[in-house]
Amino acid sequence: MQQPKCKISRRLGTNIFPKCAKVYSRRPYPPGQKKKRRTAAPSEYGRELKEKQKLRYLYNLKENQFRNYVKDILKRSGRIEDAPTALMQLLERRLDNVVFRLGLAASRQQSRQMVSHGHFMVNGRKVTVPSYQLKLEDEITIRPGSSGKEIFKDLETRLNKYEAPSWLEFDKKILKGRVTGYPLFEHVAPPVEISSIFEFYSR
Repeated sequence: MQQPKCKISRRLGTNIFPKCAKVYSRRPYPPGQKKKRRTAAPSEYGRELKEKQKLRYLYNLKENQFRNYVKDILKRSGRIEDAPTALMQLLERRLDNVVFRLGLAASRQQSRQMVSHGHFMVNGRKVTVPSYQLKLEDEITIRPGSSGKEIFKDLETRLNKYEAPSWLEFDKKILKGRVTGYPLFEHVAPPVEISSIFEFYSR
C-alpha cells in the first residue's frame, strides 16, 4: 500500500523521501492524475507554495516552525542574497538534522524521534530538543544508557561505508561527532528554489 509520504513527493514533483524512490520513479506525476494528462501551469503563488512545501517536508518541520525560521532570516539578514545560505545553515545545524547527517539515523523523521526520546548528548549533556542549534566545536554522542537499544543494533554495518559531510567530523569507533564548520549552500544543494520561499513569505 502506498504511503502518504509517497503521495506528497508525487504532488510536489520531487522525491524528498528516500523510501519513496521506487514509487516516485514509477509514477512521477500527481496522485489521481493520469500519466499523459496535461495540466495548467501553476500560478506564481502556487509555484512558490510548492517550493516552500518541498523544503519544509524535506526537513520534517511543521508550518509554524518553518515560517519562524524564514521570518527570522528576513528580519536579520542584511542582504537578501545571503538569506538562502543563512536559512540552510539554520536548518542544517538543528540537532535532529546533524544526527541524520552523521548517519546515526536513517531519516530526519527517525532522528527527530530519537532526539526527543533522549538518546543523544551534546557536550556531555542530554538534549531532547530536536531544533537545538549546534555551534562550532559542539560534540554529539549517543547517551550511554541508549547505546544498547534496538534502534542502534545495525549501526556499525550502516556506518561502514558512510561519510559525514565535510563540515562535520565523526569518529566511527567511539561514535562521536563534532561540528567543525558551517555548511555552505553548494554543499547542501536541496532540490528547491530557495528564493521562491522568501518571496512566498514576503507577500
